[in-house]
Amino acid sequence: MSPLTLAFVGDAVFELLVRERVVAKNGSMPVAKLHKKTVKHVCAAWQFKASLILEKVLSDDERDIYRRGRNSTGSHIPKNSTPKEYRSATGVECLFGFLYFSGEIRRIHELFEYIILNSNI
Repeated sequence: MSPLTLAFVGDAVFELLVRERVVAKNGSMPVAKLHKKTVKHVCAAWQFKASLILEKVLSDDERDIYRRGRNSTGSHIPKNSTPKEYRSATGVECLFGFLYFSGEIRRIHELFEYIILNSNI
């Protein structure tokens, strides 16, 4: 699959993990508040920070997938991020999508927990 297709699915995987974490941490509250807390962590700037955290623990194969995603971004950069942030975020999403399609669900959770332990979500 193309890196952007993997990133398309990886974005959903990453957002679901963040949503699970937000609900586990905050419990039941109005959906608008849950959404606001989630959006802060499902954006290019935050995923760029996640990429910096992950670079220490990725295998060589995972690093290659991340690089393929990072280097193949489309032409639309969101107004609230820099090109570097957006490319790195796409790399993270591509990696999560690749792992998802590879059936590496345990590895997805390992990497996500590593991000959580080394950030402030």
